[in-house]
Amino acid sequence: MEFSIKEFGELDTRELYEIMRARADIFTLEKGMICRDLDGLDYEALHCILTDGGELIAYLRALVYDTSIRLGRVITRTHGLGHGRILMEESLSALKAKYPNKKIGVHAQHDAVGFYEKCGFIVTSDEFFEEGVRHFEMELK
Repeated sequence: MEFSIKEFGELDTRELYEIMRARADIFTLEKGMICRDLDGLDYEALHCILTDGGELIAYLRALVYDTSIRLGRVITRTHGLGHGRILMEESLSALKAKYPNKKIGVHAQHDAVGFYEKCGFIVTSDEFFEEGVRHFEMELK
């Protein structure tokens, strides 16, 4: 497996296509969400990518603000094989090294809260709806 973290301009067209296809497959087809995935934030995001044999298996984007980083669009093409955990460990390690004083948070879908808790996040908000789905704000301890 190979991990990389890239700015938007560093993504080649194949990588960008595979990221967009995976996000559509997961959020639209698998989860049935109706949302505007192409929200313009990808241009300013860091894109954390886990591949195996050149194939995308997990992805997230990180938006860097003045005092914090917000993870989003967290997906895995596989389930139950630990790829999400590997992606999260690699991403958090790289982000903490590059931005040591920034808090890291995520808007977690209700069914993913347990995953994020295992990765060291804690719930910091009441439940709220985003894109029609229940979410919780979480922050890395």
